[in-house]
Amino acid sequence: MRLTTLVLALGLLWPVGPPPPEIIRGWHPPPGPYAAGHRGIDLAAPPGTRVLAPAAGTVTFAGPVGGRGVLTLTLPGTGTPPLRTTFTPVTPLVRAGTRVPAGTPIAQVAQVAPGSPAAHCPRSCLHWGLLRGDRYLNPLLLTKRAPSRLLPVGDRRAGRPHGHTTHIHLRTDVLRY
Repeated sequence: MRLTTLVLALGLLWPVGPPPPEIIRGWHPPPGPYAAGHRGIDLAAPPGTRVLAPAAGTVTFAGPVGGRGVLTLTLPGTGTPPLRTTFTPVTPLVRAGTRVPAGTPIAQVAQVAPGSPAAHCPRSCLHWGLLRGDRYLNPLLLTKRAPSRLLPVGDRRAGRPHGHTTHIHLRTDVLRY
């Protein structure tokens, strides 16, 4: 299944908002399973902000991990193994095993003491992760974004005519199903 088909099929929403939240820290995948990196994205969200299910799914975990509240939502119909989204630091509003439609409040962003190990952003945030099995993926691949545009790259000094367009092949099948 191609990514665009997946987005249309799931009708994914941002977990906080509208409008779409500010991204405080982007996805920086680690080079290996135990290497340093950022395995999700951090969205600006003050404590108490409702976290919404970005798609219909089943809450498969809701509880503490390493002193922080975590909620995992498994998305059915997304391949084998299915995609899972994770949210932290949160106070879960639903229990593991609960099926929820897209847009359902599933958690609230938890208060984190400044300077604590859980305070990994300069201000309050929601960490949003995406996994297939044990492989981390960029959650932004699941959001609706404006279409890409090709811009002229011509430079008369380099011998290219003005308005010359370089063809770029955009991959939309990053997540293979």
